[in-house]
Amino acid sequence: MSTLDVAAGAIRRDETVEIVMLLAFAGGYIDAYTWIIHGVMANAQTANVILLWVYAMAGDWMQALHFAPPILAFTVGIVIAAWLRRAAGDRASALTILVEIVFLITIGILHNRLPNLAGTLGISVVAAMQAAMFVKVEGSVCSTVMITGNMRQSVETIFAVIYGGAPLGTLRKSVIFFALCAVFGCGAAAGAFATKVFPDLALGIPVVALLIVLLRCEATPREVM
Repeated sequence: MSTLDVAAGAIRRDETVEIVMLLAFAGGYIDAYTWIIHGVMANAQTANVILLWVYAMAGDWMQALHFAPPILAFTVGIVIAAWLRRAAGDRASALTILVEIVFLITIGILHNRLPNLAGTLGISVVAAMQAAMFVKVEGSVCSTVMITGNMRQSVETIFAVIYGGAPLGTLRKSVIFFALCAVFGCGAAAGAFATKVFPDLALGIPVVALLIVLLRCEATPREVM
């Protein structure tokens, strides 16, 4: 998609910078929350797989199996998102956010009684749905639940402008991806702080962010522009 298309507002509502930044904030937040509360990662299944096998090779199978549920829950979330995409079409993004909100509210309510089931499994499903459904910003592939790919694209874009003769307008893309990394980090910081200060209410913050995303996804094209 060209810069002119972006300037003209010819992008999907769920690919706008505002929405993707809010999702990145929520992504970093819930990953920090899950790590502090449960000692696993909600988003970064690579880390869970590595830790699973590190402990397994050390013979500590109980600790290794601690990392299996979020991996399985993440798989379930991907399946749910894929089904929504097929069943709901253009409404899939908004429905995904609605499901995420319901999950997070339910997790917050059940956390005191069923901490492992509500937290580890529920949040991994939320993370997977977000990872599967929101994969672009202004037409470019991105992630709202981890920063590795976003960092790579930011650096590659700057390199292309300096050494490859890419148009200066390409720098916009680099700035967006750098901002995604920064916002994700801010979300993680906020999640760590809130989880330690008021753990029982900590999930209210990403719920608010997702509510804003839902409203923006449901806005008319005129409102989005």
